[in-house]
Amino acid sequence: MVDAQKTPFGTIAAISDIHSNVFALEAVLADIKQRNVDQIVNLGDILYGPIAPKATYDLLIRYQKDIITIRGNQDRQIYEATTADIDDHSTLNFIVEDLPKEAIGWMQALPFEYQLTDDIYLCHGTPTDDMVYLLEDVETGEPVMRSDAAILDLLNGMDSDVIVCGHTHIPRTVMLSTGQSIINTGSVGYPAYEDDLPMVHKMQTYSPHANYVLIHCTETAHGKRWQTEHVKVAYDHEAAARMALKNGRADWAFALRTGRVLSI
Repeated sequence: MVDAQKTPFGTIAAISDIHSNVFALEAVLADIKQRNVDQIVNLGDILYGPIAPKATYDLLIRYQKDIITIRGNQDRQIYEATTADIDDHSTLNFIVEDLPKEAIGWMQALPFEYQLTDDIYLCHGTPTDDMVYLLEDVETGEPVMRSDAAILDLLNGMDSDVIVCGHTHIPRTVMLSTGQSIINTGSVGYPAYEDDLPMVHKMQTYSPHANYVLIHCTETAHGKRWQTEHVKVAYDHEAAARMALKNGRADWAFALRTGRVLSI
């Protein structure tokens, strides 16, 4: 794990799950620029998607001195893909063809987790697994909030005051019995999807907006106070949808336009 910084931040902008959507990322970074932000963090699942992997990578590299980035499960999916995987999956083939070799190396070098300060810990899924949802159970096919005890079990002893995660694409702030805050940023670039792992389920935000979160820390006489501001940014989602459609993904195009999963 990367060592924590000792200097506290006043306001952090946390983004996650860009999924190659450079149109949404541009809008979110522009919105962040208008705010008094001390640090931007990016929680992974960055370049996987049928929109604009290379353009997304190029934009992030221009901001790399300003953004602390960790990897997500679908970053691994790109750089761990075998030739057979790529040949069998048209979207993965598109991504690998679009990305320069240095982008693959960049993703491989990203850390799994990051201790931003003594108080703030960053992960994609959970502190031990980037494929597991920290806050939601999906056994019913839809996200249901886990119990306090189940979330604490998944934290596996992580005792930072603030745990920031992504992966589910559903923006949430949850307070635990320990006083810890679990903050899911939502997704910058992909507002709804269906997956078959760990079982078939849908994650939907019912809006095409790009999501990110601002985390504010203030010092009080009784200690630190954490405030969460979930931000929904309007952007040219139609342009992103057209790119997804051009690259053979009508399901992505529908999700980008509506925040809903396409029913077949």
